[in-house]
Amino acid sequence: MYNLPYFKENDPKDVMEFIHNHPFAFIAGCNQDQQPVATQIPVFIEERDHQLFLSGHMMKQQDHHKAFEQNPNVLCVFTGNSSYVSATWYKDPQQASTWNYMSVHVKGVIKFLDDAALIDVLKKTSLHFEKGDQHSTTVYDNLPVDYREKLLKAIVAFEVKVQSIDHVFKLSQNRDKESYHSIISKLEKGDDGGRFIAEEMRKREDRRGGGE
Repeated sequence: MYNLPYFKENDPKDVMEFIHNHPFAFIAGCNQDQQPVATQIPVFIEERDHQLFLSGHMMKQQDHHKAFEQNPNVLCVFTGNSSYVSATWYKDPQQASTWNYMSVHVKGVIKFLDDAALIDVLKKTSLHFEKGDQHSTTVYDNLPVDYREKLLKAIVAFEVKVQSIDHVFKLSQNRDKESYHSIISKLEKGDDGGRFIAEEMRKREDRRGGGE
């Protein structure tokens, strides 16, 4: 991870909020032959007895499922919008351009769960993303019984016991005030990713450490 102090959040709640707001995680690991595998899965993070856990479900017998059974050490990456930042927007434009982004890396040990836990995960997931609408046709309890039976045979629930959380919120905090405002102005005129990054930069203007 790109690990510099001025790209860090002082409040751990901001990091947790980012995970909650960007639940579609990139989960990577290695099999017993040290070959890399990865998948992308929506997950939830919660605390139980002062220990953080990620939970979700995945298809059985895919390369990542087999690998995680062989080697339970995983890296879960949460990320959102990002944007190119041109050095032509800086007070001194004769330097390298860069990329602004926000990312959280969670390392832990994955454990596969039983069918009862799988049902709990499916109920929680479907209700959450359907905004709590219990009448939605796609929430678990409203699915046809035969469909649910087939579904349960094809997937497996898991949880990841969190060992560490690290992050980088690279938002030009190291730039001087003039350059910082110029970057925001340019990004606000760009695409959705750029406008998202500009908004995050505005939130952190008082934490900028790049000087005048």
